[in-house]
Amino acid sequence: MTASSPVPVVSPAATRANADARTVKVRARRRRILVNIARVSVAVVFLGAWQLTTAVGILDPFFFGQPSAIVDQLVQWVQYGTDAGSLWEQIGITLEEAFLGFGIGLVLGVTCGVAFGRVRLLSEIFGPYIKIMNSIPRIVLGSIFLVWLGLGIPSKVALAVVLVFFAVFFNAYQGTREVDRNYMANARILGASRSQVTRQVVLPSAFTWIIASMHVSFGFALIGAIVGEFLGAQRGLGLLIQQAQGSFNPNGVFAAMVIIAAVALITEGFIGLLEKKLLAWRPPAVSAGAEL
Repeated sequence: MTASSPVPVVSPAATRANADARTVKVRARRRRILVNIARVSVAVVFLGAWQLTTAVGILDPFFFGQPSAIVDQLVQWVQYGTDAGSLWEQIGITLEEAFLGFGIGLVLGVTCGVAFGRVRLLSEIFGPYIKIMNSIPRIVLGSIFLVWLGLGIPSKVALAVVLVFFAVFFNAYQGTREVDRNYMANARILGASRSQVTRQVVLPSAFTWIIASMHVSFGFALIGAIVGEFLGAQRGLGLLIQQAQGSFNPNGVFAAMVIIAAVALITEGFIGLLEKKLLAWRPPAVSAGAEL
């Protein structure tokens, strides 16, 4: 006679916990579906109202354009190109300028922000100059960079760097200043050098601030590239906007804006994925009430 294998016993508490977890997942799935439906509905209502008001003459399509005409403009650019060349070439140039400005500005902003946060003498000496440079209108700097560096890519990259630098710098600086002093003291007690404290305590603690600045700073990099091209360029999406404006073509302006928005949203999605990967160690939020 063989002994029968024991039957696993599931406690009522475990059963309730599993049921609660399934309920939470179902509710979260339903909420995502409702949010997506609401988002699409808002877009449909807005574009439908825009198309209708221009079709019946409430809004003049010569000044306000039309969603259908914007789509036609995009199709025309894709099929036949633009006055400056292939549409994909214009997108590529603008992305190259934005990504170069974003990368350089991010590195400089993090480096200077952490250095100023860690070395008080640096912040005391250079702090006023940082504030003065931050107060200068960016459009003025764009004109200066255009004179210095010409109509090519460098002038647009320089403007993007300036915009990204200040957005990242202030976040990195504040994140460094907000590090718990007890953690730093414990690290020094354990024999960590100043550079080790910076690398192993300060940077991880300030990383949340830095990642948050990345969401905003790429948009600034894209703005810097577009504004630089608008001021003077031979290629790029900013040049398309300038040409459309000069020919009183609002549909061309809106079409370029649609492309810029799509690029920004796609990049924002990648930054969000990077944030989840780099900050996987962070505990989940206790409540979702603070979500936007």
